[in-house]
Amino acid sequence: MAIVQWLEEVAPSVVFVVTAVVVLFATGHVILNKRDPRSAVGWVGIILVSPGLGAILYTLFGINRIRRRAHVLRRPGRTEEPLPGCSATENQLVSALGPSGQHLAALGKLTDKTVCRWPLVAGNLVEPLQNGDEAYPAMLSAITNATRSVALSTYIFDLDSAGIRFANALVDAQRRGVVVRILIDAVGARYSFPTMVAYLRRCGIPVARFTPTWFPGRLAYTNLRNHRKILVCDGTVGFVGGMNIRVGHCLHDHPSHPVADIHFQCEGPVVAHLMDAFTDDWFFSTREVLKGDAWFPPLSPRGTVIARGVPDGPDGDFEKIRMTLLGGLATAKRSVAILCPYFLPDQGLIAAIIVAVMRGVSVKIVVPGHNNLLLVQWAGVDTLMQLIEAGCEVRYSPPPFCHSKLVVIDEMWSFIGSSNIDPRSLRLNFELNVECYDLELGIKLMDYFEEMFRRSEPVKVESLRQRSLTIRLRDGFARLLSPYL
Repeated sequence: MAIVQWLEEVAPSVVFVVTAVVVLFATGHVILNKRDPRSAVGWVGIILVSPGLGAILYTLFGINRIRRRAHVLRRPGRTEEPLPGCSATENQLVSALGPSGQHLAALGKLTDKTVCRWPLVAGNLVEPLQNGDEAYPAMLSAITNATRSVALSTYIFDLDSAGIRFANALVDAQRRGVVVRILIDAVGARYSFPTMVAYLRRCGIPVARFTPTWFPGRLAYTNLRNHRKILVCDGTVGFVGGMNIRVGHCLHDHPSHPVADIHFQCEGPVVAHLMDAFTDDWFFSTREVLKGDAWFPPLSPRGTVIARGVPDGPDGDFEKIRMTLLGGLATAKRSVAILCPYFLPDQGLIAAIIVAVMRGVSVKIVVPGHNNLLLVQWAGVDTLMQLIEAGCEVRYSPPPFCHSKLVVIDEMWSFIGSSNIDPRSLRLNFELNVECYDLELGIKLMDYFEEMFRRSEPVKVESLRQRSLTIRLRDGFARLLSPYL
């Protein structure tokens, strides 16, 4: 009885002290490590309101273990020296931009300082490919013609008719003696069941999942996804963009859930940037080092585009895409065209867009009229209203769902790749974009954008203001979640 009485008297004090220590430690960790004040305030609030549970949730979801271990997970021999290639001189960039694009040379200087590891490289060919109807045949042809290596990284790789075509091409390539490496994000791999990971392994293809998320050991990685879409064959032909591998992108096949998108075939020195990003991710997932001419052969000029890969992720490449976007908006003189499926810019990007409009820049934005992620659509309504009131032209694209990700400034600077303009892409995911300086490519992409803009429905401020109280409360609540969407 004495022991029980002692426990009843002492236990509450012990629990209180332990809880207080846990709360202090977790709160201190948040304050020291969270760069975004909104995120820091949110986590501190959760920890204080629910001390025990809040600390556990922060430990599982709030700590960026990828960034903390980034220096360990760099592949051996990795240096920050620029990859070999046809580095573009300032004179080349100025000459390529012409008299009406001289101001964009300042953007190149900015990305020199923010991206650091890769230089602008001249002599690239960048060819837009619309939907899986154009992109998949080109990608499959590159795999079929490969003689040394195939590196493929994607977020979603469905086990459907489109995925099987890719799987068969990869199996055939390996039988020819081509070295094949496939990286699929662990969350994206689950979009179909059975998964393509299991199918490829049965076929004997070396495949890895990026940060598996099985509870409990990997639960902290559920928000840190590899959203990059990279295909490089023989180290000379590359593909990059936002297109996953699934039958929905093949619009000519009339899929039940069609998705419009644009992808890009690249040749020239910039392909080494795509390959370098893949080798980092592959080593992260498998600890295998990919090097040598099979992966990094000498690259010759193939076109007129001056380009650079812009990697982004919650490690050493933190917010590089966001900083590049801010630089582009600050540099624009005539026009900004934004095509984005998940458009939730933070206040800094919103302010940059509004300032561009106030300077006389024409800003056009196209987002899906019916988003496949309803929370994203609801959270973005007030942002769209704010931008329209500032003078932006905003339109809702019609079906099929437009998954294209594209920014074009003054018809001469194009920003293409996997990143959306939302917190998940810009802060939590591993992404890869490519900045391109070329008038001919810019005009092609503006034609694509203007066709989408022409077919889209203007968003009217009046209709947004006429939303019912229930709808406005719903949208407002979704907006509170925007830092995590």
